[in-house]
Amino acid sequence: MARIINRDPSLVSQFYTKHKGAAFVTALTHVLTAVQTAGITDTTELATIAAQHTTRRITVAGTKARVRTKAVLITPTGTGTGRAGAQAIASGSARLRPLIAEAARQGLRMAFTVRMAKTSYLHASGSRTDSPGIRRDVIQRADHTEERSYGSATTGGFDAADFAHRVDQAGGDVTAAVHLWLVENGRIRLDSHITHLEIRTWRPR
Repeated sequence: MARIINRDPSLVSQFYTKHKGAAFVTALTHVLTAVQTAGITDTTELATIAAQHTTRRITVAGTKARVRTKAVLITPTGTGTGRAGAQAIASGSARLRPLIAEAARQGLRMAFTVRMAKTSYLHASGSRTDSPGIRRDVIQRADHTEERSYGSATTGGFDAADFAHRVDQAGGDVTAAVHLWLVENGRIRLDSHITHLEIRTWRPR
């Protein structure tokens, strides 16, 4: 659907989770008609149909709204970084989803750093069982939280495509996807709460 309307997949997911996408109803209605009545399934052809019926949003002042651009920056070497603070965490770290999706598209590797209460972690600070191979000290904060990193270029990190799939399964919620990975791999308690999250990407050698 994202390819048909030429928009980011994260926006499409918000059609269902946040009731956005009113501007695309007409376009998608014509696309659905083309599929059902004419049997058209070619994505490029459907995108052409959608484009003919897609209009720009109108601001309160009555002018056409500017086109929102992707806040994703991945260098030619595959290096990219995205961070989410407390407010973004509460909304599922949506700003990080395009970064992970683009990293998956390019076949990149990724790592992440999480910050949460010290009592949330199941292993002691600096434990090699928790994050083996990381040559980065655990960062302890004055508010009794810790930052711990998982994955690195040295250890090979994680397949961005695998994490993109996890995010999709979590309905686009990056925070939930990372939290589930940490729980499944015995790193944190089930009731833990991530307060900050950072995603890093790079191109495998």
